[in-house]
Amino acid sequence: MDAIRLIEAVRGEIVTHARAEAPRECCGLLVGDGSLVDECVRSLNVDPNPNRYEIDARLHVATNRRLRGSGRTVIGAYHSHPQSPAWPSSSDIAEAYYSEFIWIIASLAGSDPELRAFRVEDGRVIELAIELQ
Repeated sequence: MDAIRLIEAVRGEIVTHARAEAPRECCGLLVGDGSLVDECVRSLNVDPNPNRYEIDARLHVATNRRLRGSGRTVIGAYHSHPQSPAWPSSSDIAEAYYSEFIWIIASLAGSDPELRAFRVEDGRVIELAIELQ
């Protein structure tokens, strides 16, 4: 896959979450089917470091349970970079444990928020085009 489809309202929700949590990084789960991201689920950032993120594992489990039998799954995660570009940091790459996941980073560093999507396979970053739906 070299592109994902992102519902425009989900893009807006990610940006809203990033702005609300700044200057801390925000984070959450991406829900959908295949390459379509049709929902985001906000998580509390349980990492005390404001420049890092960790999704609440209980939220991940609860979301997986909620989605059972729906044909939709957790297909990725998102987080923000309040003051740096929308590109994975070395810790983002090292902690990208699921190669099938879509990782979205929302940067607030410029005048307009920027979202970019990636897969990380064996430490290699693969950028995915975002097609807004």
